[in-house]
Amino acid sequence: MRRRGLSPIYQAPKTREPHPQHRIYPYLLRHLAIERSDQIWCADVTYIPMRRGFLYLVAIMDWFSRKVLAWRLSNTMEADFCVAAIEEAIARHGRPDIFNTDQASQFTSFAFTASLKDAGIRISMDGRGRWMGNVFIERLWRSFKYECVFLNAFETGSDARSGIGSWVDYYNRRRPHSTFTGRTPDEVYATAETMTQLAA
Repeated sequence: MRRRGLSPIYQAPKTREPHPQHRIYPYLLRHLAIERSDQIWCADVTYIPMRRGFLYLVAIMDWFSRKVLAWRLSNTMEADFCVAAIEEAIARHGRPDIFNTDQASQFTSFAFTASLKDAGIRISMDGRGRWMGNVFIERLWRSFKYECVFLNAFETGSDARSGIGSWVDYYNRRRPHSTFTGRTPDEVYATAETMTQLAA
């Protein structure tokens, strides 16, 4: 459809609109070897189609293990739900060395970047069109939508929260990951975390 210039008649929600007055931070992951959990975290926002309308979903992911550390739903694109997600992830899991996102206005907002700076986290942002920068969380969205969202027509926000929570629990704890020879993100995250503590 894209090659033929075909598109649906409705307007899809835009989740990556930059804000012209927000600071853009440099991309820090070029040529960086990612070797352990909590070295790099990343985040992204996607939209969840509902039976009537849609909601926005943000997820915080550990890049090395692919574990989803926190997530939040919202019916607006304000930064608050992204701030709540990163604050929960830090409270539950500590902090990464670097946090990488795209240049969406939620992630460049003062509230979000201040949360990272206050925790002593270095901020990295993808350049425009650099899809590889968040490739792992993009793959998460693909699996999530095919295995959860497209199979369920969520009626309400509470239905969506319940369904998303169940899928994230399954993904983290029980879904084998081919990259890790069948281990789950939880297993990889816990193992790498233990190895880092022993080496410290």
